[in-house]
Amino acid sequence: MLRAAICGAGHWGTRLIESVQGKSGKIRFVAALTRDPAARKPLGERFGLALIARYADVLADPAIDAVVLATPHSRHAAEIAAAAQAGKHVFVEKPFTLTRASAESAIESCRTAGITLHVGFNRRYAPAYADMKRRIAAGEIGALRHVEGNFSGPSSYQIEPGNWRSNQIESPGGSMTARGCHVLDAMVHVAGLATEVVAISERQQLDIDVDDTTSCLLRFAGGATGTLATLHAATRFYRMHAFGSKGALELRGDTELDVFDLDGNVRRLSFEGIDKERAELEAFADAVAGRVKFVIAPEEIVNVVAGTEAVVASARSGKTVTIS
Repeated sequence: MLRAAICGAGHWGTRLIESVQGKSGKIRFVAALTRDPAARKPLGERFGLALIARYADVLADPAIDAVVLATPHSRHAAEIAAAAQAGKHVFVEKPFTLTRASAESAIESCRTAGITLHVGFNRRYAPAYADMKRRIAAGEIGALRHVEGNFSGPSSYQIEPGNWRSNQIESPGGSMTARGCHVLDAMVHVAGLATEVVAISERQQLDIDVDDTTSCLLRFAGGATGTLATLHAATRFYRMHAFGSKGALELRGDTELDVFDLDGNVRRLSFEGIDKERAELEAFADAVAGRVKFVIAPEEIVNVVAGTEAVVASARSGKTVTIS
């Protein structure tokens, strides 16, 4: 049983705890890092957690094997490096870090320490996506030519102006750090590393300092092109469409996948839903037990960070940016 500490016990941190506590035979949370232990006492009592106010104390505790980081994005790189140095395995919510340089440095810290690293791209575990990935890899739609993706939601209407997510520093590229990076990760996973991007990112909803409409064109190392859109002030929507030389695949949500032949005939497949957060945390625990150091290939982790960084740079310059 992997003993973990949740670092960042807010809305999403609580969701991660709920997904496994008392339900998994592979991982459980034993502590929570919180700035105000007294205020989070109900959380501790609900899940049987020790409440700790200092990250250094989490890292020094021999009863904690791993940290799960659901903290502000700009803190990830330093927190990962500190955990690696302390010999703690690391699960970090996306975005992994905010710059390519910090991503590479954080990964090198984990590699040097020999600890296991995983990143919270929970949608890799959605049944429809897993089947899409399998079919593309098996060549069922032929050579992959183009991928489209959209992951949007109403966050700009829900986040308070003072929330740590409601600024360009923590949320560059509009919804890229909240939603768009999931799509980019999926595209990289099926099409190879992203190599260039041209993007537009604008703020029309003026309540918070975050762009709410971001779209881009991409090219991938495998030869495919892509289009990605992510909106921060729109209806909830998730879609990915892969076009190949022999057919196409489209998913909307986690449990439905449409399979198209060249004539446009469609066959809809339905899958049983799963708890994606439990799946990813248990995959992390399995990797620790199996001494697997990286659940997601390090070059893919870095490429998604670099791609997000390039979206921001392209939107500012109006030029195509190479993702080196």
